[in-house]
Amino acid sequence: MKLKFHKADGSPAGERDFAIPAFEGDAAVALLKQAIVGYQANLRQGNAKTKNYGEVAGSGKKILPQKGSGGSRHGDKRAPQLYKGGVVFGPRPRDWSKAIPATQRRKALGRALFDLATAGGLSVIERFEVAQPKTKVFASVLTKVSPGTRRVLLVDAAWAEPVRRASRNVARAEFTNSTNLNALDLVRHGAVVITEKALEQVIARASN
Repeated sequence: MKLKFHKADGSPAGERDFAIPAFEGDAAVALLKQAIVGYQANLRQGNAKTKNYGEVAGSGKKILPQKGSGGSRHGDKRAPQLYKGGVVFGPRPRDWSKAIPATQRRKALGRALFDLATAGGLSVIERFEVAQPKTKVFASVLTKVSPGTRRVLLVDAAWAEPVRRASRNVARAEFTNSTNLNALDLVRHGAVVITEKALEQVIARASN
């Protein structure tokens, strides 16, 4: 598949052919959806918790006589209908994680990469480098490769320290490396700029 290629300074250098896995029709689309659901589930902390009747502080003594008060009949102050009482059916700590088999991760990554490239959202740059670790230098390169204001995901095999320092203040840019890139990252971003070396590693991961 032919993709837009850019030099290290961001200037366009035509198109180059990359061996991105190809899919016909709706092949692996359902599998991609399952993988995305799994990735999102694994991001959930599951630590929301409320105290039930037995966990709130307070005496078990009946707060009012059963009769004669002219109001409702209550038990102790820990009852759920009272202020600072226990919560009924509230959230409890839970493990939301889902297992994603390696084969599913690989095919989902390949499908997401194929869809992004087909939609024209994938651009390849020779490498990320800056003459000086300054934000305006990196921002000018990014503007040439991905003009506009929408958020863009930048992917490299390994980030050099000068580039990391120059890019950390670019508000619309997010960063990851080719080892950690997954299908959810590609689906969430409509624009991805990836180095030539990183793309080769991602293609190898999606093809094995």
